[in-house]
Order: sequence, then structure tokens, then C-alpha cells
Amino acid sequence: MIYLKTPEELALMREASELVSRTLGEIAKWARPGVTTRQIDNVAREFILDNGGKPACLGYGGFPGTVCCEVNETVVHGFPSNYELREGDIFGADTVVELNGFNGDMCYTFPIGEVAPEVLALCRTTKESLYVGIEACRAGHRIGDIAQAVQQYCEKRGYSVVREMCGHGIGKSMHEDPEVPNYGRRGTGPVIRNGMCLCIEPMINLGSRNIVIERDGWTCRTRDRKPSAHYEHTLAIVDGQTEILTTFDYVEEVLQERFI
Repeated sequence: MIYLKTPEELALMREASELVSRTLGEIAKWARPGVTTRQIDNVAREFILDNGGKPACLGYGGFPGTVCCEVNETVVHGFPSNYELREGDIFGADTVVELNGFNGDMCYTFPIGEVAPEVLALCRTTKESLYVGIEACRAGHRIGDIAQAVQQYCEKRGYSVVREMCGHGIGKSMHEDPEVPNYGRRGTGPVIRNGMCLCIEPMINLGSRNIVIERDGWTCRTRDRKPSAHYEHTLAIVDGQTEILTTFDYVEEVLQERFI
């Protein structure tokens, strides 16, 4: 069942989304060569707790971390570990913050040092496709409109779209109805209505769209071990318009300072 949020609940969604955005800004400070993904996970957990939030991923279904750590070919749900980020890696950090009973969800894929041009192009296209999907998300449209917009944008540029993983509704739970795929047909799926809160999150591969789940039961990677990129925003439909509740501003401020 799709749960439509009241204005008061939307205000709480904004607060949770602001905190998860600031958390990704903290992660950005640590996303560099020589830092382990476990160190980044610890930074994120401490920041969330210090700011009155709850790291919603930690313990969810037995997940052992605050951040889903997506290095190179990992599509989603990678465990924090002692892996040290290396020059040329890409690192996706996907996390959820619960604050005052509501959740904000966000992901950003960080380039680690000098990254191969074809991998940077994958990241750029994936990020652009997120905003293409958001543009298709309007009251009166359908979920399939978002799905087709993302799929068409990425496939026209030679990339493949992961089909087994998708976006979702969000609110008091981190995963609510409806599912928001990154592929599909325009005019299909639930109608987008005022009060809906959604997470759009393209997961796009440089090679084949095929994936495998590792023995840990969580880590999803590309079958051909080619890189995958992932970006995500939490958004709400308010007065017929799409309001992006999370922001990449904190992340990109850190990244910009790094290269000045």
C-alpha cells in the first residue's frame, strides 16, 4: 500500500533527508586513497548518532554496517571492510538515516583519485540519468515514466541498466511501496500523487546488466566485474511538483575544495 504523507510528516522527511545529506558530506571528506571502507562506515555512524539520528541500515535484516559500500564492480549492499580505497577506484556510499521516526536515503559514487575516463563517463551518465528520472516524476504521471526515462537515457549512451534492484517509496520505513524500477514502459505502474515520497536510484553498469549475489547473501556485483555506478535522491510530490529532499551540495562542496 502506498502511504501518502501529511504536511507535518513531509516536514519530518525533510529533516531526515537533510541529515543524510550532511552525512554523505562527511563521507566525502574520507573518500580518498588509503582509507578503508570500515573507517568510512565508522565516521558515518558516529556522525549520525552525534546529530540525533539513527543509522537505519545497521542491523536491517542483519546488515552489518551503516553504509552500503560499493567499490568498483559492487552494484549495491557491499559490506564495510578492511579494503583500502585505491587510486582509480570508484566508491558508492549508500546510506539511510532515521530521524524522529522518518527516513532519508541517498547514494553518491565517489571517484578515488585519478579515475579512467570511461569510468568517469559512466558515473556522469548515471548521475545525469537520476535527474532525468526526477524530471519525469510529476503528479499525474506514472512510475513507468520514471523507469523509461532512466533506461532510455543510459542505454542510448551504451550502458546497461540493473533490473533486479530498484528504487522505492520511503517514509516511516526505509522501503515502502511503490517500487521504482530503472527500466520499463511509459504509462505503466502506479499513478504519482501528492504526498508520495520516493527514492529514485539508477544503478548503471559499464558492461553487461547481469549481476550475481555473493555468498554473504547481500553483496551484489556485476557478473563481468566491470564497474557499476549508483546515485540516489529522496524526493516528495508536493502541490503537483517534485521536491528533492536530499542534496549533493555538501558532497560537491568537499569535492570542489579538494581540487582547488
